[in-house]
Formats: sequence, C-alpha cells, structure tokens
Amino acid sequence: MDILITGAAGLIGLNLADTLLSKKYSIIGLDNFNNYYDPNL
Repeated sequence: MDILITGAAGLIGLNLADTLLSKKYSIIGLDNFNNYYDPNL
C-alpha cells in the first residue's frame, strides 16, 4: 500500500513517515518549501 504524507518535512510528518517505514509501508512524502517566513527567524 502506498501512503501519501503531506507536510512530510515537519515534525509530525517526519515521525509518521519513520514509523510507517519501519512497518514496511511505501511512503510518498509531499511538502512545500517556500520563502513565506523570514529565514532569519
């Protein structure tokens, strides 16, 4: 089974992906990297 995880680069998405990968699921991770927030923050 393929599982799509949105927000895969975030804390919850990353931990979910790690857990599912350890259970041998196939993961498709999706996230949006943009410059909305000031990088100096």
